[in-house]
Amino acid sequence: MLVASELKGELARIHPARSCCRRAELAGLLFAETGPVSGQSAAIRTLEHPTARVAVQLASAIGVPAEGPMPTGAATAPHRAGGRRHLQVVLDRSAVEDWRWETAKACDRRAFMRGAVLNASISIGPAGTHVEFVFREERRARQLRARLREVGVRAGFLARRGRSVVYVKGQEEVATLLRLTGANRALLDLEAGRVQRDVRNRLNRLLNAEEANLDRTVQAADRQLQAIHHLEAAGELERLPDGLREAAAHRRHQPDADLDALASALGLSRSAMNHRLRRLVALAAELHGEPD
Repeated sequence: MLVASELKGELARIHPARSCCRRAELAGLLFAETGPVSGQSAAIRTLEHPTARVAVQLASAIGVPAEGPMPTGAATAPHRAGGRRHLQVVLDRSAVEDWRWETAKACDRRAFMRGAVLNASISIGPAGTHVEFVFREERRARQLRARLREVGVRAGFLARRGRSVVYVKGQEEVATLLRLTGANRALLDLEAGRVQRDVRNRLNRLLNAEEANLDRTVQAADRQLQAIHHLEAAGELERLPDGLREAAAHRRHQPDADLDALASALGLSRSAMNHRLRRLVALAAELHGEPD
């Protein structure tokens, strides 16, 4: 099963070989600033250690000063045991301010998206995988949405608690995003989960259909046995044609058998056997003045 922390861990283990790709990935990480901004400094604030580690590694690789990662909130609020603490990495954003999506190569665009996903919120559950990019500025949110569209990923937009959110959901869209960012293991896990759900759903449908068929068979057999009993009690069974009496005898002999088994025992077609049993039920209903 795909796990969000494992997905980010896989992305964090990808080390861009080219300097341009490292710079593009850092630009993606910084695109949605999640911490306080002062002058040329911007903070990446995350719960994920891999994301914080990548931010420091990328900054170091291209010669950008970085501070952290340092836990936030430690001096103002006691940390609950077993909980998670935000990590903050402060970077000089001037190093990537002149990076341009419009002129970036395909490899740089993929690296940018990888950085953006590392700084995204990823929810994985029974309802599916949901990726969210949260922005302070609506302008940046709409820019990212347009960029996702350019690389073949459809994304939605919404406003929530004063923030602008770009979200990607749906099996195909999330799979496209994972493929784009190089998360191949996560993509396989996502596809495996989809196949398991499909098989489970198909199996449930087959079991439900089989159960419904069995219920119908039992109910039909019960009606037929009651009809045969009423006809015999009224002395009408012995007066029926040989074919109907033969069908009644086999139904009594095999009260739990389905229509196919009865038809096979008499050497009849399924339709012919069904007709004889329905005729027995209809005759019993006429005998009691009831609709069949």
